[in-house]
Amino acid sequence: MQMDLFFKSSRRMMLFPKRSTEFVAVIAIVCTLFLFLHTQSLTTRLREMENRLQPSALNSGNEYSGLAMTGESVGNNNNKFYPSNGNGNVELENLYKYYKSTGQMSTLNALSLNNTRHSENQIIFFNRVPKVGSQTFMELLRRLSIRNNFRFHRDAIQRVETIRLAPYQQEELAEMVSELSTPSVYVKHVVYTNFTKFKLPTPIYVNLVRDPIERVISWFYYIRAPWYYVERKQAFPDLPLPDSHWLRKDFETCVLRGDPECTYTQGESHEGIGDHRRQTLFFCGHEDECTPFNTKGALEKAKYNVETQYSVVGVLEDLNTTLAVLEKYVPRFFAGATEIYYNEIKNFNKINKNNFKPPVSEEVKNLLRQNFSREIEFYKFCKQRLHRQFLAANLLDLK
Repeated sequence: MQMDLFFKSSRRMMLFPKRSTEFVAVIAIVCTLFLFLHTQSLTTRLREMENRLQPSALNSGNEYSGLAMTGESVGNNNNKFYPSNGNGNVELENLYKYYKSTGQMSTLNALSLNNTRHSENQIIFFNRVPKVGSQTFMELLRRLSIRNNFRFHRDAIQRVETIRLAPYQQEELAEMVSELSTPSVYVKHVVYTNFTKFKLPTPIYVNLVRDPIERVISWFYYIRAPWYYVERKQAFPDLPLPDSHWLRKDFETCVLRGDPECTYTQGESHEGIGDHRRQTLFFCGHEDECTPFNTKGALEKAKYNVETQYSVVGVLEDLNTTLAVLEKYVPRFFAGATEIYYNEIKNFNKINKNNFKPPVSEEVKNLLRQNFSREIEFYKFCKQRLHRQFLAANLLDLK
């Protein structure tokens, strides 16, 4: 509005100058003001871009404020930050701000966070957790195998999935994977398997995690989806159809009525993939101590294995960071992962998408969170490690 009035008055002044010198003066004033306004606009835009590229201010209640983080000292720290997604990642930005404000930036050492260097052959072992986006991730790996020239292998569909194996079965699995031609990827629903226990070369371990509450909700409706039973009947025609009342059950009612299917008792053990509540189990291992639900022992062992054995554990809710870290830490297999994922994102989003899943209230989710305390702690641990890997790889050259 002000600009319009200004230019109207300017035009009137230019149309009736008293002297040529006045006309020149008017032109000079107009040009000067135009350049000033244009410069101000550019400055504002540059500041907006700078704000998007820099971490947000650290909140007083930040979850990182009480952490004692250690690592090897590094030299060349240029304090650059590269955000993982266009909409901003508050947790990642706050972690960066925490390191910077406490003088611990030098503890971000990409080398110490790079377990890929400990692998003894070029084989990825993806012991995928159910309902964490692993179907999409498998399709990504399949397409990357063409781009990056490696072989893709996955376990056959089984009538009854066995995820905890006897020692001799663990050894058979480790031997079979170790005998694959390199480079290769092998995918299977199975808990963490220690290859070195059988004197076999260590593979490159990767996996994904998901918010534990969202994961159990997803599983509940996934096994009730019509297409799930169509696929199962095609693979195993003699499978009986489930009870209609069971199929119509909704998750909120299941939780609020205390249905055994939706009762998550601390320390309770179940066998088989049907015990979908234990995400930590896939990182803890085959031992008996890993089976009880939401226990400290299973949590600590799962954390230890992630920290010492896994190259990357991605997070479904933060795929941008996950893909960026995979490209940095496992480049032989994941070079170009972000490009391929987003070029095909419409197709990937259709994989295993359940349109029959209704929303679940925060009230019910909060009830569940009380019993999932250690599962949630493990999820946050994996997310923080992923963010540390991202920051270390982007602040410093990965060697």
